[in-house]
Amino acid sequence: MKKPAWVIDKERARRAAASETVWLFGLHAVRDALANPARQKLRLVLTKNAADRLADTLGGSEIPPEIVDPRKFDSHVPLAPDSVHQGAALEVKPLHWGRLEEVCLTGAGAPLVVLLDRVTDPHNVGAILRSAEVFGARAVIAPARHSAPETGALAKTASGALERQPYLRVGNLAEAMQSLQAMGFVLLGLDGAAVASLSEGLAAAGTRPVGLVLGAEGPGLREKTRETCDQLVRIPFAGGFGSLNVSNAAAVALYAAVTR
Repeated sequence: MKKPAWVIDKERARRAAASETVWLFGLHAVRDALANPARQKLRLVLTKNAADRLADTLGGSEIPPEIVDPRKFDSHVPLAPDSVHQGAALEVKPLHWGRLEEVCLTGAGAPLVVLLDRVTDPHNVGAILRSAEVFGARAVIAPARHSAPETGALAKTASGALERQPYLRVGNLAEAMQSLQAMGFVLLGLDGAAVASLSEGLAAAGTRPVGLVLGAEGPGLREKTRETCDQLVRIPFAGGFGSLNVSNAAAVALYAAVTR
């Protein structure tokens, strides 16, 4: 009996995910990945100078480094030409944090999550992961498609947070939002045109868990995402320029949420 097309597509996606690897680069990102026991490491490429600077971490690493000539480093690893690798690159498997319910309901940190609606810039997502870790959020959640995947650029901007801050990529963002609401989370969507302020939305949420929902710069939140939020709120601004970069807006909102 011939398999249905959707079954074949699902099996192909599973095989592709199993074979997927990521190249992390930069001393900080590589050091933190080497120190993360949950990270599956495949290949470590270093210059002599980078190896010396990572000596404290290499002593406990289960993967031996390949020491290469700095002038030939780029020929050993498939990085973008503008990658600031500092002579250090590590091939790894993407991290798997577990199910949404496990991480968001009983995970470590405050009952606070960040949801990103099609935020595709790895530098923005990396900065948001860093802020989420600083303010103790349980997870950063994004759709599996049309969002920044786990990459070396994201890891470098996250400055180590990628190894410690759960980054969950879900099949359907609206369904994930509904699951969070069923867990008791109040979802506040950030929208510059909203009537209520962020502080008002947080006050109304009281002591309940909160999810902060942010959209991509320019298009903002999609219609379905807006409709699924419990309330739309804005960050008040002074003067005629009222727009924050999405990573800055996330940091402001996280601070407001943990200090309410």
